[in-house]
Amino acid sequence: MKKKVLAMMMSAGLAAALLGCKAEDGGSAGVEKEGKTEEGVSYTVGISQFAEHGSLDNCREGFLAGLAEAGLVEGENLTVIYDNAQTDTGTASTIAENFVSKKADLICAIATPCAMSAYNVCMETEIPVVYTAVSDPVGAGLAKEDGSCVGNVTGSSDLLPVSAQLEMIRRILPEAKTIGILYTTSEANSVSTIETYKELAGEYGFEIVESGISSISEVEMAAADLVSKVDCISNLTDNTVVEALQTVLAKANEKNIPVFGSEIEQVKNGCVASMGLPPSQQAVWPVT
Repeated sequence: MKKKVLAMMMSAGLAAALLGCKAEDGGSAGVEKEGKTEEGVSYTVGISQFAEHGSLDNCREGFLAGLAEAGLVEGENLTVIYDNAQTDTGTASTIAENFVSKKADLICAIATPCAMSAYNVCMETEIPVVYTAVSDPVGAGLAKEDGSCVGNVTGSSDLLPVSAQLEMIRRILPEAKTIGILYTTSEANSVSTIETYKELAGEYGFEIVESGISSISEVEMAAADLVSKVDCISNLTDNTVVEALQTVLAKANEKNIPVFGSEIEQVKNGCVASMGLPPSQQAVWPVT
């Protein structure tokens, strides 16, 4: 029975993960209840979050809301262990190992580094992993080319609509020629999204100027250099950069360079606009 409920938890988690980048109208994804929790049985879920910022916080809150709709309520039949990696991949692995040692029934991994760490740590266990805020599950080794699962792991993808983003920037800045992108070289989702930008930029008359960093301490210097070379900046869902978004915005404002976001929370925090992916269009990798 507990395995059946775990499957329900994974389904609830998938639906809830679609709340990760909340729609502008405040709508929420519904959760189809596939069964009832077993009376007298409690569950432990570990939530590993890579960074502290609004979009990832939304993912966590949406996941918990989905579990509650499915009948798993924190403080009643659900214990939640939460930890934040503070943009450190080594810490993300340690967090996953800690969840395994505490015999968590399921791990929710928020953002690509945490998802990869949780999957690698849980590969030899029976602990299922649900991920969200992962732009390229295939590139991260979390899904096969056909979209099927590689193991006891499933989740949702927040792949950016790059073409729509470029079209929007062109409409707002008809004279712009260069777009700067600041990204973390160790984040697989950022690396793959950069390649997509490069492939599509020419169709809209843009040149992409990229600047890679390895840690949050490098953001200020990299941003200061980037704004001197470009007409605008397009921000990714790069967690290290997003956590330091105010630093990027400050440097851009000094040069009067507009910064475009990749989802609504970044616009709320000062970006000009974004063409983020609405929850209803996020790709969900099926549970096998």
